[in-house]
Amino acid sequence: MAGFKTWAAAGLLALASLAAAPAGAAPVRTEHTVSQLVPEGAAVPGQPLWVALDQTLQDGWHTYWVNPGDSGLPTEVTWTLPPGWTAGPLNFPAPHRFTTGPLVNYGYEKATHILARLDVPADAKPGATVTLTAAANWLICADVCVPEDATLTLDVPVAAPGAAPGASSAAPDAAVAPMFAEARAALPVPSPYAASVSSTKTAVTLRLAAPGLTAEQVKDAYFFAENPDLVEAGAPQALSFTKDGLVLTLKPTGRAKPGPVNGILEVTELVDGKPTTQALAIAIADGAAATAAGGTTAAPAAPALPLWQAVLFACLGGMVLNLMPCVFPVLSMKAMALVRHQGAHARVHGLVYTAGVLACFAAVAAVLMALRAGGQEIGWGFQLQSPLVVAILAYVMFLLGLSMSGVFTVGDRFMGAGQGLTQGDGYAASFFTGVLATVVATPCTAPFMGAAVGYALVQPWYVALAVFLALGFGMALPFLALASSPWLLRHMPKPGAWMERLKQLLAFPLYGSAAWLVWVFAVQVGAPGMTGILVGLVLVGFAAWLYGVTHYADGWGRRGGALAALAALLLAVAAVVPQAIGNAAPVTGGMKAAGADGFETFSPATLDKLRADGRPVLVDFTAAWCITCLVNERVALSSDTVHAAFKARNVALLKGDWTNRDAEITRVLQAHGRSGVPLYLFYRPGQAEPEVWPQILTEAQVLEAVGNLPKQSASAQ
Repeated sequence: MAGFKTWAAAGLLALASLAAAPAGAAPVRTEHTVSQLVPEGAAVPGQPLWVALDQTLQDGWHTYWVNPGDSGLPTEVTWTLPPGWTAGPLNFPAPHRFTTGPLVNYGYEKATHILARLDVPADAKPGATVTLTAAANWLICADVCVPEDATLTLDVPVAAPGAAPGASSAAPDAAVAPMFAEARAALPVPSPYAASVSSTKTAVTLRLAAPGLTAEQVKDAYFFAENPDLVEAGAPQALSFTKDGLVLTLKPTGRAKPGPVNGILEVTELVDGKPTTQALAIAIADGAAATAAGGTTAAPAAPALPLWQAVLFACLGGMVLNLMPCVFPVLSMKAMALVRHQGAHARVHGLVYTAGVLACFAAVAAVLMALRAGGQEIGWGFQLQSPLVVAILAYVMFLLGLSMSGVFTVGDRFMGAGQGLTQGDGYAASFFTGVLATVVATPCTAPFMGAAVGYALVQPWYVALAVFLALGFGMALPFLALASSPWLLRHMPKPGAWMERLKQLLAFPLYGSAAWLVWVFAVQVGAPGMTGILVGLVLVGFAAWLYGVTHYADGWGRRGGALAALAALLLAVAAVVPQAIGNAAPVTGGMKAAGADGFETFSPATLDKLRADGRPVLVDFTAAWCITCLVNERVALSSDTVHAAFKARNVALLKGDWTNRDAEITRVLQAHGRSGVPLYLFYRPGQAEPEVWPQILTEAQVLEAVGNLPKQSASAQ
């Protein structure tokens, strides 16, 4: 009886399809499917003809999409066409998900219309009838799977353009118009939002730059990848939201090779209280670049370095960090201490300082990798994107300066062993000097560092840790070499009264660092937020003075002074918490704002528009806490000569400000193998990928890069 019902159902499917078949179609019935070719109208010389592979499936059975999911095979068609005719790829409707235990498949049930565009040659003869043949094969499944195939033929008349209505009219066939309308409505539409993808060995992350989509509005999202080797179909797809839009975290198969990422993002939204599903076509070039409908793509990720080269670059970059103005004020303190050390004692201090640097680099690397694994869009120097951290560092620098100026001295009875955390001769001082030097060094990106750190952030944790430790060792190496060399120590100046004056003089670079950090804080929170940190600095100064005048008192005088000084320090931190925590958006106060000197605010849409207009574009990714960035802007990008060259060649200038955390800028940095700023991208007209300029710029380099562009009149803008 069950077999009779199956054959009866198949027979009814065949009769229904035969009754509805347009003239010229020849439906074919297989065991579970009725298939036919349906033309949208007559063929017209030199114009496309759309043909549908129309299939009606037996109830409970399904066929498959181009990526069938965990199992199955896609429908395929091989055409036999008259001379001069060509067929385009099949246009599949958005698929459905079919779940069987842990497996997920992508396909269609009941009925499907797969469209194909046939290009009719210009020399096709009106009045003739041509025969189109399609050899189709597909897999249809229920509890079992059955491969089926059919050879489908279609006789199509060739009509002259503008022919009168009738059998050979050029107009679409009204009888099949509803079916073609339904087929086109089922196709995915180009995404109106920019999309990007990044991947590691444990996750593929798809982002849709749609700030208007919220967790309350979107009830479900699912990505159908065309490449079956990209992600596991049966794995959950974790949906989350940021201020920039929608994020899907997928599980990779581990088999995918670098290349474009294409697929369909199915988004279910609440519209007037009712769920509405939209299928968005996603096309991402080279697996890393953002694209929107009609937009352009960013450059692919930079090629990976071999491990030995990444370690070497990290070590060299760490050595160069010592020359950066971020680090020098801290190292000046330990240079003073070395004058008093000799022999093995100095070598131990050098080793302890190196241990502090390595410990801090390891901690920074661990926090950075943990936050990135949790989906945070952060990079090198991320801690200075926190106004609270910036304020505390400003306080620390100010305190160190006051100590070197003689306002107070940290004795051995305060805050542990040694004579202080960074100010003094004890081993603890050397260790914590290494820690502090690392913290203030991370805003700087030295030559060689960018490629090494960018490489580290996409590697397994143990490889990333090795690169970060190489960076720390490179930074500690000059001081370690100095401390370990008896010859160098012998040629250092002898201790004497001059050391006290030099120590006081070296306090001023620390005051300069504190002033710079206060400026960074102002850029992050805006001018109104300055009140808190200025009050905090007064409290820090009061705490230092109070501790200095009571430190050598007896009994409760000394203890009371220390407690009051500690309370003042806590109040100083509390004074900046409201502004630091409440900072929601970047505020360009002291930094050169977008719009100044011809710079506009960077966004992918602005970049795409400028490139579509055929203009050369320079994108400057910078931050207020990046000393290298600020030096480059002052030395290489701000002169009248450079701006005259930009204007003469119609160069558009964009600035991406990373002072506060910005996920969109982080993704661009990652796409170019970087994890921090500065990054300079120069797009030439007609050139698909940008030139990446050096991290340390000179005016001559900029003029040389721009100089070979043709001059354009101002009207071209």
